[in-house]
Amino acid sequence: MTRHAPLTLAGVIQQQAETRPDFTVLTVEGAGVRPDDTRTFAQLWEQGQRLASGLHQLGLRPGDKLGTLLANHAEFVELMVAAALLDLTLVPIDPRTKGDKLVYMLASVGCKAVVAGDYALNEVIAVRPQIASLQWLIGLPTDEGKATVEQLRAINAIPYAELAAGPARPELLPGASPDSALELIYTSGTTGDPKGIVMTHRRYVETARSLPAFFGFQADDRLYSGLSLTHANAQLITLGTALVNAIPCVLSRRFSKSRLWDITRQYGCTNFTLLGGMTTAIYAEPPKADDADNPVRSIISAGMPAAIWEDFARRFDVRLYEFYGAAEGGLTGNPPGVGPVGSIGKPVASLDYRLVDEAGEDVPRDAHGERVGELLFRPKDGTPFKVEYYGNPEASAKKCAGGWLRMGDEVREDRDGWLYFLCRKGSGIRRNGDFINSAFIEKVIAEQPEIDDVYVYGIPSANGVPGEKDVVAAVVPRQGGQFDVQALYRICRARLEANFVPSHIQVLQQIPKTASEKPLERFLVEALTSNPEEVHRELR
Repeated sequence: MTRHAPLTLAGVIQQQAETRPDFTVLTVEGAGVRPDDTRTFAQLWEQGQRLASGLHQLGLRPGDKLGTLLANHAEFVELMVAAALLDLTLVPIDPRTKGDKLVYMLASVGCKAVVAGDYALNEVIAVRPQIASLQWLIGLPTDEGKATVEQLRAINAIPYAELAAGPARPELLPGASPDSALELIYTSGTTGDPKGIVMTHRRYVETARSLPAFFGFQADDRLYSGLSLTHANAQLITLGTALVNAIPCVLSRRFSKSRLWDITRQYGCTNFTLLGGMTTAIYAEPPKADDADNPVRSIISAGMPAAIWEDFARRFDVRLYEFYGAAEGGLTGNPPGVGPVGSIGKPVASLDYRLVDEAGEDVPRDAHGERVGELLFRPKDGTPFKVEYYGNPEASAKKCAGGWLRMGDEVREDRDGWLYFLCRKGSGIRRNGDFINSAFIEKVIAEQPEIDDVYVYGIPSANGVPGEKDVVAAVVPRQGGQFDVQALYRICRARLEANFVPSHIQVLQQIPKTASEKPLERFLVEALTSNPEEVHRELR
């Protein structure tokens, strides 16, 4: 029997299946409308082998890229195991992605196959002719799209179940090396097109192995997440920690703030993670008498507003662990009751850090012992930090110029060394934990015949989360034409992911610009207040 390297996902699952085969490590809760979907380690191992054998028979080979457009399904995790066994690189894409952005994310890395939930199939079909590398489309029937096998075949999609219908062929599955790419985790594309971060098996396994000590997980913990497995947070903090350390986890197909506490009660979940505006959204729910009656011991938070921090913890009787990090690396933590309210904590012991100005020079402390600058990280031993963006050596080098990982975020450090997140450096827009690429919004609006000009920018979010912004689209209608603001909102809603739909549409006769045609954002912000009749919200 082939022994897979222990610092690969295949090696982890193989070992777990041998030592604790009947351990139910994964539950995808049914949201009250469908049965729960569970997997033991033995089931993940067996299904992973059969699925990998089916993918090999289909024609996929080591090094090939396999895209996914899936919400959180047990099949997503099966595909991760299968990819590890066949040495494929998984490319998880938010299933809400559509149009030009979807074309870019599939084509730029050369995906040869895509596995899509039936709720995302139409978007893939619409762009399939534009992706030269794409040879196979695999459809996963769900209770949402209710696709049948016959319907999948009619659109030249292979039913998912058929791939795992044959026997496991271990001799066809070479496995991966620890430094092979397990996944390409896409950035949000704040400063340009999204970039695929190469997540190696080694980094995935070693990071997941270290997280219980960092976050203080206990042997009897049960982790929960409604965050998407297309993002590093759910991939590592919840799923990776569960798989590598044999801690059971519960996932929802999608996040639901209204069901959150009921889910934790039903499944006995002791920990979950919140990002950005999720915290305010949960806090804004009407208080209930049983808010504190839940099994949750701690919440891992990134972006808990200082204004609600203590009230949130008291209302729900939980401990808050505030942290800061990125898929590329870098990590700070503020354990419960240790650091000041509102602080993202201090860097982990293995990292050195700097705060630098625009010229890349270290920022000195002011008269109060504080300083503000862009946060940089490097290993404590002086080893240059390395990040690989797939197929983009220029961006990779820029991210780690001089051996330091540039986080791209402005932070404040107090006199005692505690860090506080301020904002994303530059013009990026962070909304509900995601960084929004305004170019995708501007493209959709600019393509409308009644629009003459458009510029998208961000303003401080109404939810009060530090660093978060609401999206404003400043538009100039064509003279003499008919313009319907709500019709434009409907177009945005149809063609953009929900997070990209503008919070406000600002209708102007012209967008103020510099001589070099750069929009003057400060004048637009001022006009939001001085000319409120120009500002429109979506009517739903």
